[in-house]
Amino acid sequence: MSTINGSATFKLGNRVVKRLGYGAMQLAGRGVFGPPKDHDAALAVLREAVASGVNHIDTADFYGPHVTNQIIREALAPYRDDLVIVTKISARRGADGSWIPALSREELTQAVHDNLRNLGLDVLDVVNLRSMFNVHHPAEGSIEAPLTVLAELQRQGLVRHIGLSNVTPAQIEEGRRICDIVCVQNYYNLAHRGDDALIDDLARQSIAYVPFFPLGGFTPLQSDTLNSVARRLDTTPMAVALAWLLQRSPNILLIPGTSSLIHLRENITAAALTLSENELSELDGIAH
Repeated sequence: MSTINGSATFKLGNRVVKRLGYGAMQLAGRGVFGPPKDHDAALAVLREAVASGVNHIDTADFYGPHVTNQIIREALAPYRDDLVIVTKISARRGADGSWIPALSREELTQAVHDNLRNLGLDVLDVVNLRSMFNVHHPAEGSIEAPLTVLAELQRQGLVRHIGLSNVTPAQIEEGRRICDIVCVQNYYNLAHRGDDALIDDLARQSIAYVPFFPLGGFTPLQSDTLNSVARRLDTTPMAVALAWLLQRSPNILLIPGTSSLIHLRENITAAALTLSENELSELDGIAH
């Protein structure tokens, strides 16, 4: 079994995590809704991820809903002392699987308690508030009201650390006036580079940046350049895309998601992959 035990780390709140983690989103059914197609396979993926050295798992109770958190608990509880589970709140699911903003005080409070119950925890390590002004990408608007509620839940001892997701630089600055922000989770990958300046700014402030869809989401990144570099290195395009992210900035924490053991093992190889300056330059051209 390949491991990431020798890989680089970064501080997330008061915890130190391996920079290659795991995202649980794809453990739910089609469209992140309902139970997985293969429950036993979902358990196996989680257990192998942790056995390989992963100690940062990203989830949300609205995945399923409730499904991924319940699978995480079944697969991994009682949890290893070094395991950091990060979740997010501010959405709920409609009966048709739609994504609905859930930002009232009552909804946010219930979401924290749902995460605690379904994960089997007394306190959540990190909770990301996801901005919902636009479901698909960051959009301006004040996050003061919902973030103030989350900060109150932190003071009650239900949440250790707070992060932000799907946010703009202005919202991050607004958030930091309300509470400490330990991570930002936005859409970013080799081909989608809109947060380049933001990543560098957060790195200077020792704030983790966690790109979601680091491999392009449910439609994997496709690039002749990516394929060419992977062939030369005798590895997979997805491993190259993850390795590029790891070398992009030391504050980047990866959470590639998969429901496949084969893909999990391929992703883990990225932790030991080093790209040359020429290869990095070649890959940088994909975004242009």
